[in-house]
Amino acid sequence: MDENRRDLDRTDTDSMEDLRPDPPVSGRGAGKRGSRFGAGVLAGVTGTVVLFAAVLGIRSFLTETIPGIGLGSSGTSAGSVEEKLDVIDNLIEEYYLYEDEIDGDALVEGLYSGYTEALGDPYTEYYDEEETQALFESTSGEFSGIGVTMSQGTDGTITVTNIYEDSPADKAGMQVDDILLEVDGRDIQGEDLNTVVSYVKGERGTEVTLTVLRDGDEVDLAAVRDTIEVQTVEYRMLDGQLGYISVSEFDDVTYDQFKTALDDLEAQDMQGLIIDLRNNPGGNVDTVTDMLKLLLPEGPIISIKDKNGNTEEMTCDGENEFTKPLAVLVNGYSASASEIFSGAVQDYGTGTIVGTTTYGKGVVQQLISLGDGTCLKVTIAEYYTPSGRSINGTGVTPDVEVEYEYDEKNPEADNQLDKAVEVLNEQLKQ
Repeated sequence: MDENRRDLDRTDTDSMEDLRPDPPVSGRGAGKRGSRFGAGVLAGVTGTVVLFAAVLGIRSFLTETIPGIGLGSSGTSAGSVEEKLDVIDNLIEEYYLYEDEIDGDALVEGLYSGYTEALGDPYTEYYDEEETQALFESTSGEFSGIGVTMSQGTDGTITVTNIYEDSPADKAGMQVDDILLEVDGRDIQGEDLNTVVSYVKGERGTEVTLTVLRDGDEVDLAAVRDTIEVQTVEYRMLDGQLGYISVSEFDDVTYDQFKTALDDLEAQDMQGLIIDLRNNPGGNVDTVTDMLKLLLPEGPIISIKDKNGNTEEMTCDGENEFTKPLAVLVNGYSASASEIFSGAVQDYGTGTIVGTTTYGKGVVQQLISLGDGTCLKVTIAEYYTPSGRSINGTGVTPDVEVEYEYDEKNPEADNQLDKAVEVLNEQLKQ
């Protein structure tokens, strides 16, 4: 399978931000309109695309140049496309009321975005330069920032909800529930969270001043930006020596965090394990397969089939097979890599899947650099669980189905987790 790197994409995002904006779904550029708009569009559409190694996915492969894109299935020629674009461009110049406000670069970027959107595949997208940088950063699990999580309320207020230990924000004295007012003297009231994130982020070693509202007083905090590793794994020991590991996404940093959690729980004499993949939107193929190698018996983990029928299989040697009672929590927002994980555990009978049916994303995307700081994310293959089943459009059906029930009297209650604990305790009694 000829490719650079594969990623399983993100089908959903959380309302909280680790100072990392969600990758936008369409590209928009910036700049002033050029005098050769039509020619620029044609070059962008029909020019040769060269594959470069991307920043995330599985592995790097030697690749060949991809030939120019064929425009249209009904014999539409590049020349006719250029002619029609020229006609549209001229009509806009002649009649468009706000012609002075036209951003030519944005029109070109919109053309690229529209081309991929017209495929009708929600996972195939064009990313402009800014979006590409954000995408690579978000999936690596590392970014240059201050190490806080913020959320934005319906009234627009941006509140600090979590602070990474020993992070620049922690050292600067930031506290949970601080309300952000200004970034480097810039009033951020009315700004959306992604925009504020871009203000806070910056080059490692540079300083950012944050003004927060705390107990009715305005407080200025100075933080020096640094490389922050996102905490994608949280763990603890539950009653009855049952280990609990929550995985929020499968980034490059997630494997080491997961292994550390697993080893620590084992050192505490863990008797059973719950792995929580609820609301986990997916991530990198390499990461999830490496994590499964810490749990599964010998055999296939996943097989991937491309448009030409070529199949690649990833396997486990079984040296680290997990033999204690295991439960995996999933829900309708567990997608992609989460479904590879839960599907493999279910096929081998290594653990019990608890919760509700997963999202149903059984296809793989490839990130292709276009050589100018932009990239194309394109669906290239479908994947299959160890037993050979496809979950695309259907998801993984849990072995023990239980809907989440919110308890107003006890918001911390979690009936799905309680069911997973019950399942493990029953197995321990046998």
